[in-house]
Formats: sequence, structure tokens, C-alpha cells
Amino acid sequence: MSSDDERDEKELDLTSPEVVTKYKSAAEIVNKALQVVLSECKPKAKIVDICEKGDAFIKEQTGSMYKSAKKKIDRGVAFPTCVSVNNTVGHFSPLASDETLLEEGDMLKIDMGCHIDGFISLVAHTHVLQDGPVTGRKADVIAAANTAAEVALRLVRPGKKNHAVTEAIQKVAEAYDCKIVEGVISHQMKQNVIDGSKCFLSVSTPETRVDDAEFLENEVYAIDIVASTGDGKPKLLDEKQTTVYKKDADVNYQLKMKASRFIFSEIKENFPHMPFTARSLEEKRARLGLVECVNHGHLLPYPVLYEKPGDFVAQIKFTVLLMPNGSDRITSHSLQELQPTKTVDDPEIKGWLALAIKKKKGGGKKKKAKKAGEKGETSTEAEPMETSSNAQE
Repeated sequence: MSSDDERDEKELDLTSPEVVTKYKSAAEIVNKALQVVLSECKPKAKIVDICEKGDAFIKEQTGSMYKSAKKKIDRGVAFPTCVSVNNTVGHFSPLASDETLLEEGDMLKIDMGCHIDGFISLVAHTHVLQDGPVTGRKADVIAAANTAAEVALRLVRPGKKNHAVTEAIQKVAEAYDCKIVEGVISHQMKQNVIDGSKCFLSVSTPETRVDDAEFLENEVYAIDIVASTGDGKPKLLDEKQTTVYKKDADVNYQLKMKASRFIFSEIKENFPHMPFTARSLEEKRARLGLVECVNHGHLLPYPVLYEKPGDFVAQIKFTVLLMPNGSDRITSHSLQELQPTKTVDDPEIKGWLALAIKKKKGGGKKKKAKKAGEKGETSTEAEPMETSSNAQE
């Protein structure tokens, strides 16, 4: 097809039905992968085994797609499966030699992503390893993250400004007597770009600034909310726990060590755009080579950060398409029953939650749009996130 080359030159976005299909196909796979991972999360299960099963499921599902395409379509894991427990903030995807086990009562953050042809769908979900409803501060922090995510879904819309979303997220967390974790950024995504320059902070600090921006139709965002019962200022305890990295395409430093050059050529070949885990590399050589690659900026690390022991951290992340007919959340998973100690009575928060997600149209469509958003729109109690109907189609 001669038009292929022309299409490559202009940026592909949601105006193309083919692009929308790829985002939704990737979302369907990562939503199913999340269910697979959740089913493996049991007391005494080894975290590394769970992470490997999540990634393997995504590779298997994407591997069977677009086999007969004339042009090779890259597809697979867009963000390696991470399972981060209790006060661990995120990015815990350990090496094969790690023996960390899950325990009864653990609060798990499961974070993962899938892409098809570079069109990325990300999801993160929080689950407590117990039977029955989640209560106390664990329920508060999950409710805070979930309600903040519901508010963000309604405020990330064409014509709205990014800083307004940041302020709203903080206000929701305060209503549950929780803190939003510093340094977490929600990015616009494009083909082969997981962390676009257009973004917004979940909490503003003097050290972290982002440019003012307005959301536009046909953009795609990964909205990432991380809340804590602690102070929201996590610390790096052990650099050796960092296993997730992404190649920085802008760095041209000539690596000195043979092991570094070997590993970096493997990364360029297999992970040119997406984050990956060191488990995917030849482990002995990787340990030597990764240090030099990180030190000289070739690789951007995703560090494993911690709040204080006894704190609980919850994460909700979803992918949203800003379509002409409204916002389409394509990744999510329903929550366990929550019985938080706090209730949200703030009229401004209630007003945000009452905003429609879809533009209402005449006849049957109007009715359907109301039904799809009904629970979330009227909820002030962080009702369980309903699985997006589009994600399951």
C-alpha cells in the first residue's frame, strides 16, 4: 500500500477508526490480563511468578493478532506487570531470584500495560488480599484514589485545563484524610509514546512543575492516581530493587563497557519505545551493563519507592480516549466492597462527580449514556469502578 508511507509521516490519532480499534483491542487484552493476575494473587504466592504470568498472557494474546499483516506490527507488553504491596508505592517487578511472597491482608497495587502497533493501554488496580469488605484506613485510601480517579475522568475533557485537575485530586484526597503521593504524573500518550510532554500532576509541589496545558479532542491520557495514608513523600530505600527501565532516545553517550554495549543493543532491538523489566534481559550481563546505561542517561529508571512502614498506598490508573462524543475510559476493574470511615459531603466534589462522561444525544443513545455513567456520576462514596463496557466489547 503506497498510502502506508504517507500515513507514517503524519501523526496517527483518534480521528482514525483503525487507531481507536488498536487502543480498544490493547485495552481488552490488558483488562483480561489484570483478571488473570488477580486470580493468581493468593497468600504465599511468589510476586515474581505473578508478574511473569501477567506479561506472558499479554504476549500470548497480542502474538496471535495481525499475523497476516503485510507490514510487521509491533505489539506486546507496554508496561511490565508490577505487584507492589502495602507501603510500596509502585514499580515492584522483581528479578527471578527474588523470593518475596504475598501474605493475607496485603494491599496490592497491580500495574500493567499492553500495546498494539505502539498504541498503549495502561491499567492499575488496588486489591486487598482478604475475604469480605475492606474497612478502616485501607478502605479510606482506596476510596480516595478511586473517587479522585472518577473526578479526574470528568475533568480531563476538551477545553479544561490541567491545573484544575490537580487541585481537584488533592481536594478529594483531603476529604478522606489521605495524601496524594508526590511525583506521580498523568501523561498524554501517542503512538510509541507512553509519557508525552502534555501532562498533569496529581499533587503540585515547589520541586515539581509542569507546563500549563488545555485538553483537546482526540487525545489519549493515562490517568494515574496514587493515594497514601502516610505523608505522600515516598523514599528510595534500595536502588538494587529497581528493575523497570525505559530507553531514552535523546542520549548519544558512547558506552565504555562491553557488557553495557551488549545490553544496550539488546534493549534497542527489543524495547525501542516501551518500558521493560531487567528480567527480560540476560541477568548476569544485565546487572553489569545496566548501571553504566543508567548513569549516562541511556535508560530512565522507574524506582521502587516506599512510604513509612504501616502506611497503606492505593493506586488507580486507567486509559481514557477523548472522543468527539465524550470521554471513553477503556481500562478498569471493579473494586472490592469498601466501608470507608469517611464520607464525602463537599458540594464541589459532589458537583464534579455528577458531571456526565458522554455527551447526551437524542432517543435511545441518551438513555444508554445515562445508564453507563449513572453509578459513578451520582457516587460520592467512591462506589466500585464498573468495568468499562467498551473495554469488554
